[in-house]
Amino acid sequence: MITVSEVTKGFGGRTLFREVSVTFSQGNNYGLTGPNGSGKSTFMKILLGQEDTDHGSISLPRRVGWLRQEQSAFDDHTVLNTVIMGNQRLWAALEERERLFDKGDDLTEDEGVRLGELEGVVAEEDGYEAEAQAAMLLNGLGIDSALHDRKMSEQQGGAKVRVLLAQALFGDPDALLLDEPTNGLDMDSIIWLEEFLIGYQGALVVISHDRRFLNQVCDHIADIDYETIITYPGNYDEMVRQKSQIRNRVEKENAVREKKISQLQDFISRFGAGTRASQTRSRAKQIEKLRPEEIKRSNIARPYIRFPAEPPSGRDVLRISDLSHAYGNHTIFEAFHTEVQRGEKVAILGRNGIGKTTLINALLDQGNQDAGKVQWGHNTRLGVMGHDHRGMIEPGLTVYSWLFAQRPEVGEQQIRAVLGRMLFSNKDGEKPTATLSGGEAARLVMCWLILMEFNVLVLDEPTDHLDLESCSALRDAIEAYEGTVLYVTHDRDLASVATTIWTYPQDQELINYSGPLDEYLDWHKKYYSQAS
Repeated sequence: MITVSEVTKGFGGRTLFREVSVTFSQGNNYGLTGPNGSGKSTFMKILLGQEDTDHGSISLPRRVGWLRQEQSAFDDHTVLNTVIMGNQRLWAALEERERLFDKGDDLTEDEGVRLGELEGVVAEEDGYEAEAQAAMLLNGLGIDSALHDRKMSEQQGGAKVRVLLAQALFGDPDALLLDEPTNGLDMDSIIWLEEFLIGYQGALVVISHDRRFLNQVCDHIADIDYETIITYPGNYDEMVRQKSQIRNRVEKENAVREKKISQLQDFISRFGAGTRASQTRSRAKQIEKLRPEEIKRSNIARPYIRFPAEPPSGRDVLRISDLSHAYGNHTIFEAFHTEVQRGEKVAILGRNGIGKTTLINALLDQGNQDAGKVQWGHNTRLGVMGHDHRGMIEPGLTVYSWLFAQRPEVGEQQIRAVLGRMLFSNKDGEKPTATLSGGEAARLVMCWLILMEFNVLVLDEPTDHLDLESCSALRDAIEAYEGTVLYVTHDRDLASVATTIWTYPQDQELINYSGPLDEYLDWHKKYYSQAS
């Protein structure tokens, strides 16, 4: 169990949370939610002792697993040993035991006794099964067995993140603290992680921008809002409903109270100076008791995203014929062929590094095609949001001036309106583009896509850096879009609106599946389980 007692934390003159007391109980899975900047990662660091509180205290169980962010910290160790280091008591015992073993016949009597104690620690911590358990976690997260004995310094960034996630999960810790554990995972690995966490018996606190992941894994939501943390039973969608119902109830009760107060004040104004003074005093006391409950301003805000597609493209949007690409001797995809019609929504799926962005680049630039042909249809106008959102925005300008320069003929009023719908206030419009956060940069690029009215959108990981409300708004926008969309994503909620799936079920194999995500996942599970 994790206990938080009267914790207060401010940052940069702003209070994130005030006198928060909350308990994360054994056997429950808690999603820690709130918009970007609300203090989720700060609260997680407070739980880990990496960030001081202004006031209050934290109580943790003996063993806590947590997802480390320092990818280079374990470069000198093998992948397998990095995972085992997640159980620090076991790892210290194994290292000391190894040093004593190296002494051979030169062991002293005291060292022999110590060796026996260490064997007891290894047994208590299930150390004789440690390598097998670590390998199981790595395999589940998509780290091939051939890499287990290789150094961490030889691994790519995405693989390192998955190893560190396996490290956090290793050894059945009493509590798990995970900040964005699905980042860098493909869908197979996310589904495996969900099943693992659903069966986990400790106290889990997890931050994620993956709505479906939170709905699958969490049975409680700890929501940071109104300068406090409120715990709701149920998953994320149930929390949103409860929160909305509570606010609506308070608003209705306040409306009834305000109507009654108005009636009482009318009585007082009519008879206050006359013979009914005692009655007016009574009415004044009633007014004091009826004061409406204060409704604090929530820090949750949802952008309004709608992509116009004017004028529409022709019916045949894209034709791909025998498209191939390789890096040296390594084939990325070969002889891929398909057609895309107006209005299709194509989700491009696969693990990190397998070639999704390479495919996008091949569709946009013939220089990235080794063989084959790509034909864009009549009257197609492409809006492209690359993986590096920030790199698309020119520095040295303000938010408003950059967007205005993209289409000055529409005028200031429309530019301001688009910015406002995407949560940029007039003051935010004067912010230098070089200072934008990742989420702000992504929202500004979406402002550009809205303004330009493209009839084909090509998006590479558009939900990167977005908070949950913005991710949901983007999903709704893609579903409502009358144009054609091709988009790379790991977010299953976003992928669920696709009508067609292009995916790499394994290396060098790119396929076109005509149908929605859930149908594809069922097909993939059946087909590849039979094949194996």
